[in-house]
Amino acid sequence: MNQKLTQLAERRRRLVAQAAAQRTALAHNVEPWRSRLALVDQGVAVFRFIGRHPALMVGAALVLAALRPRGAGKWLQRSWLVWQIGRRLR
Repeated sequence: MNQKLTQLAERRRRLVAQAAAQRTALAHNVEPWRSRLALVDQGVAVFRFIGRHPALMVGAALVLAALRPRGAGKWLQRSWLVWQIGRRLR
């Protein structure tokens, strides 16, 4: 029984060391992607915020339309598209 416990302890030690080595290798491999993934996370957060607050998007589009009447249709169309994408993401 004692020998079995010793074997289990040794196996556990090897597995813990192996897991630590894998975490280190994964961190090293992911490092070049860190800044890009952070940018993607920020984009997703923006879309989620817009999806939760569609009135703010409509208000912003109306303000832009008032400031630039020529581009009002273009901005309203873009706002509508972003609002629809936000709804689908939910």
